[in-house]
Amino acid sequence: VLPFPSQVVYNRVGKCGSRTVVLLLRILSEKHGFNLVTSDIHNKTRLTKNEQMELIKNISTAEQPYLFTRHVHFLNFSRFGGDQPVYINIIRDPVNRFLSNYFFRRFGDWRGEQNHMIRTPNMRQEERYLDINVCILENYPECSNPRLFYIIPYFCGQHPRCREPGEWALERAKLNVNENFLLVGILEELEDVLLLLERFLPHYFKDVLSIYKNPEHRKLGNLTVTVKKTVPSPEAIQILYQRMRYEYEFYYYVKEQFHLLKRKFGLKSHIREPSPRPEFFIPSPLETEEPINDEEEDDEKWLEDIYKR
Repeated sequence: VLPFPSQVVYNRVGKCGSRTVVLLLRILSEKHGFNLVTSDIHNKTRLTKNEQMELIKNISTAEQPYLFTRHVHFLNFSRFGGDQPVYINIIRDPVNRFLSNYFFRRFGDWRGEQNHMIRTPNMRQEERYLDINVCILENYPECSNPRLFYIIPYFCGQHPRCREPGEWALERAKLNVNENFLLVGILEELEDVLLLLERFLPHYFKDVLSIYKNPEHRKLGNLTVTVKKTVPSPEAIQILYQRMRYEYEFYYYVKEQFHLLKRKFGLKSHIREPSPRPEFFIPSPLETEEPINDEEEDDEKWLEDIYKR
């Protein structure tokens, strides 16, 4: 019997499918009897030392077993004398994530026509209807660094240098993925992410895939799709790609690790070389394929080692 982690943190990255996963977690928490601790704070990912201490204290004293979820950059519990929880997360193609956020802030999603007005009530009309190509090509702050350096800080942590686009933050983020995260999945392969979460954390995620595939839930999940998205020009895309080169190095690193993990547990992946320009708007998660035989390492032993770290 594998150890049962009683403390799980999902420090969800914005616009990487987290609302879909939280919908699932609400159902799963009632079904399996764990404590789902969510936060209403969506726009404060960087914390002062005192804020970190206070949040870690509040999380650590929650009724166990718990799964805590919030948009917040990685927190080092052991730095403040706490037990380091099991971390999980999901990321996606960086340019796709940026575009989804750009249009979501302006026009919301299918949950309601006024959804965007609630989230960005003070946005001026000329800003709300700012053409994405103008924003990128004329180097508006929203479409340039450091705002484009978004995914890496969620894994790098709270150190001030984690906010600076560069090798230091990139390498620290990779290190934390290896040492502190049980799983970092890829949104483009969400069904496989859910399969692995069910395998690794059955006390939390048992039956998650069947719930996700249920037509009623899929209908609910479709309401969180951002509306009015448009594709920038090839020139604008290439500029974004260059500005986000560290984000892409991290994304491809995580994707490679995820595919290795899938292979270890018998899920096929067709790993391709990175294309010179990212793909856009993948219509649906890739289907899980037939398992393959891989006896290089005992799966249960590997999981035990993960839990002991």
